This record gives sequence, C-alpha cells and structure tokens, in this order.
Amino acid sequence: MTRDTEQLVAFARGIFETQPFTRLLGATLVRASAEDTEIRLPLRDELLQQHGGVLAYLADNAITFAGGMALGVNALTSEFKINYLRPATGAMLIARAGAVAA
Repeated sequence: MTRDTEQLVAFARGIFETQPFTRLLGATLVRASAEDTEIRLPLRDELLQQHGGVLAYLADNAITFAGGMALGVNALTSEFKINYLRPATGAMLIARAGAVAA
C-alpha cells in the first residue's frame, strides 16, 4: 500500500468513525479500497423493524466510500435505488461495493 493510499484509507476511516448514525448502529468499516469496500453491521433485535432503512444506510455508505476511494477524494452519493426482494436474515449484515469506473 502506498503512502497516498494509506492516507486515503485513514481519511476514510476517520470520516466513518465520526458519523453519529454509524456509531449508533454499531457499523464497522472492515475494508476501504478502490477495489473493495466492506461495511458490517451486527443485526440486533432493535434494528429488525427498520432494517429496510438500515440496508439503505449500508448501501449508501458502501457505495460512497468505494467511490471516494476510487476517485481519491471525499465523495457523496448522488443517487441509488434498492429493490427489496426478501428480508435480511442472520446475525450480520454485510455491504460490499467497488467502483466499476472512475
């Protein structure tokens, strides 16, 4: 990992860790790179009724961080769409994203 990449990862982690909603949910930024960004969130009982919103949070953050890493700058999500096909199950929600082009 180059020094520039290390600084960008540190920058991404710093932003992630200061997000109040992220802290409230207990999400973890497992990996942040241009190739693969992964966010994990333990699925707790108090999140079950609202997990459509939780899934949207995870998708939004994963694509934003993947885009920012690919571009090498701070980024925002301008638009995304989710089709909920079935409820999430299990103990952990995992969002993975990567840039197709930058």
